Amino acid sequence: MIGFGTYAVLGGLATYAVLVERHIVLVNNYQIPVPNLPREFDGFRIAHLTDLHCGFLVSLDAVKNVVRRTNRLAADVVVCTGDYVRERKSRRKMDQVWPVLSELRAKHGVFSVLGNHDHWADTDRSLYWLEKTGQNLRGKVKAIRRNGNRIWLGGGGDLWEDHIHFDDLLDGVPEKDCRIVLAHNPDSADTEFSARIDLMISGHTHGGQVNLPLVGSPFLSIKNKDYTSGLARSKKNHPVFISKGIGWGFYPARFNCFPEIAVLELERADDEAVLS
Repeated sequence: MIGFGTYAVLGGLATYAVLVERHIVLVNNYQIPVPNLPREFDGFRIAHLTDLHCGFLVSLDAVKNVVRRTNRLAADVVVCTGDYVRERKSRRKMDQVWPVLSELRAKHGVFSVLGNHDHWADTDRSLYWLEKTGQNLRGKVKAIRRNGNRIWLGGGGDLWEDHIHFDDLLDGVPEKDCRIVLAHNPDSADTEFSARIDLMISGHTHGGQVNLPLVGSPFLSIKNKDYTSGLARSKKNHPVFISKGIGWGFYPARFNCFPEIAVLELERADDEAVLS
């Protein structure tokens, strides 16, 4: 028989998960070993935002605060991997959040792709805002130059709604050059392609939102459960980074899984580098 004390503890944990942790956005720094990274890009810093889900229980003011904090990081590049709104068949929140996202700044630019929720809200309007803000990397590649050398950023689609074949995406990128690909859903890393990817940056999972001791995250909308959060390896042995994101997915709660602004500091690694 469960006593009153047990119910009180469970109630307290639930209250904490809904009302407290969900609102505490951390800045988390990650050292990311990247194969084929030029020496000139050792220490290159990428600020990564994903899954803001502006809408019910995620206010526009909260997004403004995230943007301000991200700009203060003075990263070399800002990348955004989708799910900017939480709405269906409507552009109302989209038209509110994108002018805020347009304020993101970084030395070498801001680059964004779309997630499934952006398509569920309004695909055409999402594409409009990508172009209007100058952040559109969807289906494109962009060379970032530093001290006479370069890396390439490539923009994938969302696996569920507008998957872009990575072989087509990277077709024009020199084979010897370092390739970093944005794709909303980390399961994209396990699709059919032959092109080399040196790092994939994704979101979508929210880190599972609830991370239970000895159990892990019981609710994950991905096939490959190795892609919960942090740095993983794909079945093709490519590094994949997955952020815990900002907003919420199936339920408005987080436990042992704080929302995050992820800062990826790149470092040179051999092709056979072991993930730390």
